[in-house]
Amino acid sequence: MSRRSLRAPVTLAVATALALTAAVPAAASASGSSAPGPAASADTAERQQHRGGHHGGDRAALRQAMDDMVEAGVPGVLVQTRDGRRTWTASAGVADLDTERPRIRPDRFRVGSITKTFVATVMLQLQEEGRLDLDDPVEEWLPGVVRGNGHDGRRVTLRQLLNHTSGIFDYTSDEEFNRRLLKDFEKHRYDTYTPEQLVGIAMAHEPDFAPGTDWSYSNTNYVLAGMVIEAVTGDSYAHQIERRVLRPLGLRATELPGTRATMPRPHGRAYLPLGPEGELTDVTDFNPSAAGAAGEMVSTVDDLNRFVRALMSGRLLSGGSMAEMLDTVPTGEQGSDHYGLGLQTRELSCGEQVWGHSGGIPGSASFALTTRDGRHSLALNLNAQGIPVNAAAAVEAEFCGTPAASADSADSADSADSADSADEPGRKAAPLHPEPLL
Repeated sequence: MSRRSLRAPVTLAVATALALTAAVPAAASASGSSAPGPAASADTAERQQHRGGHHGGDRAALRQAMDDMVEAGVPGVLVQTRDGRRTWTASAGVADLDTERPRIRPDRFRVGSITKTFVATVMLQLQEEGRLDLDDPVEEWLPGVVRGNGHDGRRVTLRQLLNHTSGIFDYTSDEEFNRRLLKDFEKHRYDTYTPEQLVGIAMAHEPDFAPGTDWSYSNTNYVLAGMVIEAVTGDSYAHQIERRVLRPLGLRATELPGTRATMPRPHGRAYLPLGPEGELTDVTDFNPSAAGAAGEMVSTVDDLNRFVRALMSGRLLSGGSMAEMLDTVPTGEQGSDHYGLGLQTRELSCGEQVWGHSGGIPGSASFALTTRDGRHSLALNLNAQGIPVNAAAAVEAEFCGTPAASADSADSADSADSADSADEPGRKAAPLHPEPLL
């Protein structure tokens, strides 16, 4: 298994599967090199611009943000933006630390919690068809499943699952579950989990709060949502997503692998700092049933952009359903962060509001964001986690044209999922979800 070391404190900055604090060595920058080495710049690693773009077409601020993330220790960054009919794709760094090949546009990667937006879309489609109501109690569809230690599915609605106001404990915050994905990753990376097992982990804990009284991100909510889709349709939630979203939009590179640990080609490698020295370890092979409907999906930058643009432009849901999806509640994570039904939103420094989702799963951190009209979108992936970077700078650069994120955004990115943040009141580590949005 490939391991490389980097000189940087391992706090979780953008999106991480695991909260770590070990110190690790830093990669030297190779921005001026003609060969795309481990820290090759966005200019030298790939030239994949397609019909230019805004900000003069070269997106110097976005390129700089990408280079900064590689210099901080992320092996590789892959970005695609779409602005109207213009598409711009670029990479920085490498897809594989051993071969040093650059990241390429067709590369597939795990998108983590971006899966949730697909799940919420299917739930809203089922409501449009009269097959369920989002104000139904969970108990109606999953009798006896949400019970124990104060949990009561009779008091939790499907809507509260989708907007994370259910109060249901997040199974990824369970100490034993985290140990399996942290200290014992190598031993447990191929373990298979059923949705019932994941929900059972959550039911062994008390709820975070009474349903509807607060907000807290819980992956358990979306495991339950996947189970509801199956109860309503008599079909797997994965096949329902494929039939209702992937096929109609032509998202041929997107799939829900179930228990398959290997990645479809083409793909780069995925890395995570593990071990006492915090070496970057290749974690590409991983059984994503640990995430299930909360985050198992594999996709590409092309498909993610196509999906969020189609969703926001009304190709998947009626106007009424979109209004429900965009009806948000404050998260308390940042002053401007809100969460709807499977969608996060934030107002940027220039006043632009972006919608979409972030996603983190071992070795991969992603964003899929767009403006409300679906015309301007950004899909971004980092092939490592546990490296402190300011990905908010990339989002600000693309949507606001600024050379760097505001100090507040940078500070939030640097502390997003660090081990210390898990001890703050009202916060708990969410290993399969990058908090906050950016």
